[in-house]
Amino acid sequence: MKSYLLMCLLMLSSLTLASPIEDRQHIRDFYQQRFPQLQLDDYAEGVYAIDPDAKSSWQAIEEFPPYEFALEQGEKLFYLPFANGKTYANCFANQGIAIAQNYPYWDKATQQIITLVSAINSCREQNKMAALPYAKGEINTILAYMAYTSRGQRINTQIPEHSEQALAAYEHGKAYFYQRRGQLNFSCASCHVDNAGKYIRSEILSPALGHTTHWPTYRLNTGEMGTLHRRFMVCNKLIRAKIDPAQSTALRELEYFLSFMANGLPLNGPATRK
Repeated sequence: MKSYLLMCLLMLSSLTLASPIEDRQHIRDFYQQRFPQLQLDDYAEGVYAIDPDAKSSWQAIEEFPPYEFALEQGEKLFYLPFANGKTYANCFANQGIAIAQNYPYWDKATQQIITLVSAINSCREQNKMAALPYAKGEINTILAYMAYTSRGQRINTQIPEHSEQALAAYEHGKAYFYQRRGQLNFSCASCHVDNAGKYIRSEILSPALGHTTHWPTYRLNTGEMGTLHRRFMVCNKLIRAKIDPAQSTALRELEYFLSFMANGLPLNGPATRK
């Protein structure tokens, strides 16, 4: 136990001084030691990669996935013309097909992180349409369709060279991930690094590596689709911490950090989770 805690402390101390690429290698080395039976691509399956029983149930559910309704509605909305006759396809490279792996990214023009969810609402605003609520609802169905067209594509989140602002955004996301907060004094890393693979009540805690691969997700415990940021918000609520809103700067930075850690992993969203 002491040796494991020492390893965690050494890893975290090295992360504070490391470059983003070194950060990524450190965390992958850590998980490789923790879960030697896994290959890198396995982490795209989340907790199912380390829980064989849950994986069997998940594979059975995938035969008739509960998110199929979202795919159908999302495809319909994606191609439904706005009042000006344009569609979402007009806003994105490659007509919006198979591009989810390129988000989030640092936009030099606006000096901010652009997530796929925020890009969907930006498209609406460009076409004089009202923005959609970020955490749940209709935006999930559009996101589900776009994610589905990107299945198998590998995450390609980059930090532009010589961009101090992009690097700062990454570092803020990294700090958020490791910062303890809330009445329970937990960080994201408390559950998904330090205790990954261990039980919390009846559930096994998933590794953080791969957390951005499978969104939006149909949650069996809520019976509806939800975004990655909605999950971030739920986690903060559970530890009784301040709840940063979906698509806030803090949560975009967190997504940026996690996506960079997951570079090269295949997308498999939308997905089903407990």
